[in-house]
Amino acid sequence: MIEAILKYQFMRNAVLSAFFVSIICGIVGTIIVEKHMANIAGGIAHTSFGGIGLGYLIKKEPIIVGLVFTVVSTLIITMIKKVSNTKVDTLINMLWAAGMALGILFISITPGYPPDMTSYFFGNILAVSNNYIKILTILSSIIVLIIFTMYYTWQAYLFDEEHLKILGYNVTLLEIVFIIMIAVAVVLLIKIVGITLIIALLTIPSIISRLYTKSLFKRIISSIIVSMILCYLGLYISYTMNIPSGATIILLAIVSYIILICYFSVSKRYKYSKEAEDIV
Repeated sequence: MIEAILKYQFMRNAVLSAFFVSIICGIVGTIIVEKHMANIAGGIAHTSFGGIGLGYLIKKEPIIVGLVFTVVSTLIITMIKKVSNTKVDTLINMLWAAGMALGILFISITPGYPPDMTSYFFGNILAVSNNYIKILTILSSIIVLIIFTMYYTWQAYLFDEEHLKILGYNVTLLEIVFIIMIAVAVVLLIKIVGITLIIALLTIPSIISRLYTKSLFKRIISSIIVSMILCYLGLYISYTMNIPSGATIILLAIVSYIILICYFSVSKRYKYSKEAEDIV
């Protein structure tokens, strides 16, 4: 595989995209898990399909149009939430359905042969373009700057919103910024694992890191490392076995989580039994 990375541009792009995607998953995914926002992220992921379909209709880069479409849609939903009594789950389900319906509509009326949407649903890290790498580099860098230049503010937003309000911070603005970051992360992950598998890659590395880390900073760093391991190992397996990369990465993540949770559960029981024997 090392020879393929040195020889082929698509392999170099795959390796670079896995690196930047891991950073995004580690940062945004950790906050999603801590704020219990997986359902919102799922709704945003499916909404992006409307923007992708619109991109094909107007003959513009689907990922760029999808990003703009998703950000605007989530901002509209956030405003509706603020001015109405509608529950978030209801709004997210509406957003989810509207995005998928619009995507199907736009693609159906696109002139010529309908595009192959398989890679958008299930991902293909080996099909990442040079332009996509540039977009990933810029947007992942912006996310890193936003989070780490205001790290303690985000930490307070996660664990003590009331304290932030007392200090005079605009919590609503923080929420909007984070919703936009989720939208950005979701759209960027589409090419890697696809719309249907995004939530798994966003949440599983963070859930794994929670098994052995306590502080938020360590959890973010650990999630980034776990994401990188899963992406690179999944990429290697998919390349050598000629199987879909997105599905391989997700299945590897799920299996890793099951193995680790079993390991920590057995170790915990062994530790308690050992302590009980010492007491006796």
